[in-house]
Amino acid sequence: HIGNCAYLGKKFGAKTAMHYDDAGMAERGDMFWNRKKVNTLIRTIFKVFFGLSKSDRFSPDLYVEDGYDLSEYGFDAKVIHIPGHSKGSIGVLTGGCDLFCGDLLTNVDKPALNSLMDDLEAAHASVEKLKRLEINTVYPGHGKPFSMSFLTE
Repeated sequence: HIGNCAYLGKKFGAKTAMHYDDAGMAERGDMFWNRKKVNTLIRTIFKVFFGLSKSDRFSPDLYVEDGYDLSEYGFDAKVIHIPGHSKGSIGVLTGGCDLFCGDLLTNVDKPALNSLMDDLEAAHASVEKLKRLEINTVYPGHGKPFSMSFLTE
């Protein structure tokens, strides 16, 4: 979720933007912080096999909310709050109507909700929200880009 943010900040001076609802993950170094439900089996698997339960602590450089305009940072884009994978999941919608959706959606076999959801009801609401927006191409955190029309048909 945020495993390399501290490294990229130290190595390259990269800045990190996060929604307030996920900031505690960074500040505590715990990717399971503020989760609606924490599956003990998933937590154990992530820890044992992937070493992903903890990450280096850091403080986000910028806290963003739904509609946050990124133009002052040189991006013709805005932040879209799309909870489901986590409470503070965000996407970036460009002026060209392309969406970088983080971990809400995947396209490994076919476009779908990520299999690891904290709040399935919130995830479905986020997809419905996205369907009401003008979006051409979706760039998921995992898998290949796909046309938004796949979700609206």
